[in-house]
Amino acid sequence: MMKFPQFSMLPFLMVVVMLSLSGTTLSHPHWDFLHCLSLRLANYSTISKVIYVQNNPSYSSVLNASIHNTRFSTPATPKPFAIITPLKTSHVRSTLYCSKKHGFQLRIRSGGHDVEGLSYVSEVPFVILDLLNFRAIKVDTKNEVAWVQSGATLGELYYAIAAKTNTLAFPAGMCHTVGAGGHFSGGGYGTLFRKYGLAADNIIDARMIDVNGRILDRKSMGEDVFWAIRGGGGNTFGIVLAWKIKLVPVPAVVTVFTVNKNLEQNATKIFHRWQYIAHKLPDDLFMNVWITKVNSSQVGTKTVQATFRGMLLGGVDELITLIQDKFPELGLAEENCNEMSWIESVLYFGGLPLQSVDILLDKNALPTLSLKAKSDYVKEPIPESGIEGLMSMFLEEEADNAVAMIPAFGGKMDEIPENELPYPHRAGNLFEATYIVQWTKEQNAESGKYISWSRRLYSFMTPYVSKSPREAYVNYRDLDLGINNINDYTSYEQASIWGFKYFKNNFKRLVQVKTKVDPMNFFRHEQSIPPLLSPWKKKGN
Repeated sequence: MMKFPQFSMLPFLMVVVMLSLSGTTLSHPHWDFLHCLSLRLANYSTISKVIYVQNNPSYSSVLNASIHNTRFSTPATPKPFAIITPLKTSHVRSTLYCSKKHGFQLRIRSGGHDVEGLSYVSEVPFVILDLLNFRAIKVDTKNEVAWVQSGATLGELYYAIAAKTNTLAFPAGMCHTVGAGGHFSGGGYGTLFRKYGLAADNIIDARMIDVNGRILDRKSMGEDVFWAIRGGGGNTFGIVLAWKIKLVPVPAVVTVFTVNKNLEQNATKIFHRWQYIAHKLPDDLFMNVWITKVNSSQVGTKTVQATFRGMLLGGVDELITLIQDKFPELGLAEENCNEMSWIESVLYFGGLPLQSVDILLDKNALPTLSLKAKSDYVKEPIPESGIEGLMSMFLEEEADNAVAMIPAFGGKMDEIPENELPYPHRAGNLFEATYIVQWTKEQNAESGKYISWSRRLYSFMTPYVSKSPREAYVNYRDLDLGINNINDYTSYEQASIWGFKYFKNNFKRLVQVKTKVDPMNFFRHEQSIPPLLSPWKKKGN
């Protein structure tokens, strides 16, 4: 009979009983991990709310609740041995301690919009630390700051700000179900980034647990680590529990607009002209273009549509005057425009009904599909022939649910040095282009053809985008760019293949910070920053 050290048996026995009733058989490392965690969590009522193992009736619902890419929720997708949903900081520290001690890789999930599933999938034994209960938000309008925990969604953050004021906002993304933790850790941009920069540019403090279980703030972690967590990617330097953010002023009334142009309405020429103008417009104006396949006016045929959408921090008359002067080719008219509050603009750009802001609290307001994403940065206008080729690819069968999202840069982004934060894609970029192809869960068996289409599109764009390196946005992770050896030593040279695409020369500093704060590379995934040395690096090699 197996003997354990002397300890209060009740909590551990409760775990054993639960597992036995479900018919679970555990190997020694699994027993040891639960043994360790149950000791530290102390009581059954806590255990039942925090630990979900595979045969727990709630395991699948907890796992799938935050997965927004059904490409990674198939029967063949590797599953975590356990999901830990901490209720307080001590639970996070306990999970960290027991994962380290018993050899489990730790994947940290805040919202689940991870496009390559790295926050909840691993090919080696792993557990998920899901921060879904770390979602508190405290807004201080007097000092124009807020504290937001990593598990809160952007929608919850925006809702909390709007509940206090209609003249303060925060410059982050347009999708309300994205988790703050993942979004902030990669940079984060949205409709206000030409005016105020990235979400990460507006973070002024953080609360983090490092690999040794220490709770750190900006002062105690040091400026190098604070620099690294604001754009260097999640699950790399520690577990960021909360962020202190600087709120930014917005007018009580903003003006949004949408103008659709298909191929028969000169979409190609208008987009070509847009490239020369959009990044030079006043920084109070955000503009982007979405390229999609739509129904043509001829029954049974398809065309490609360029949707020009934007927002001015001001009134409709000012917007129309500005666009008619700077970009008359768009043909913007008053019927294309709507004046509204900033919080209503969040609904507008998120594709949500404008009737009630309460929908921002609904994680299931948008459909969940499978997807593959790739990204580029464009520094010189694409010639019309290149745009025509891009548009023609959207007429292919695999592009029925594909989109190219193209926000104009310039404004504040031109003013911030590229080494200010790990996110380096600043001055010199006309726009970023994200290509997303989607398909239904029922089509997952055919996922290869959709992924192949995205790669062909990416290949087609090669002549028209950044070079040496071909830059990419870390919040749209793309494992096609290269991966680490997940359970073996990864050299700086190997990681540089993908690292310089996301971070350019900032990758070198990120590696230095990683080497200092996590030299044994506990926090790791397929594209996490590696240390210069590694526990797997053999002496003399």
